[in-house]
Amino acid sequence: MNNPYAVIQTVLVTERATDMAERNCYAMRVAPGATKTQIRQAVEAIFNVKVARVNTLNQLGKKKRQRTARYGRRPNWKKAMVTLREGKIEII
Repeated sequence: MNNPYAVIQTVLVTERATDMAERNCYAMRVAPGATKTQIRQAVEAIFNVKVARVNTLNQLGKKKRQRTARYGRRPNWKKAMVTLREGKIEII
């Protein structure tokens, strides 16, 4: 994955993520096959900041009920928590 925009899908804007942003840590939805090194390079390229640490986790998709008694499932996805050494990401 050479394109940094293919690695970073979106920056998560939730209540917990905004609390983490005060401590210079940002939550992002990333490509499922992305490694920590690729995530670090993509964040540094896109946002022009220095990354101190990258933590990742595979988030299981939620079980969702249809109109009938059958259940479906949302897709699994990968989350990355990126701690910055210096700089700040402006979330609009």
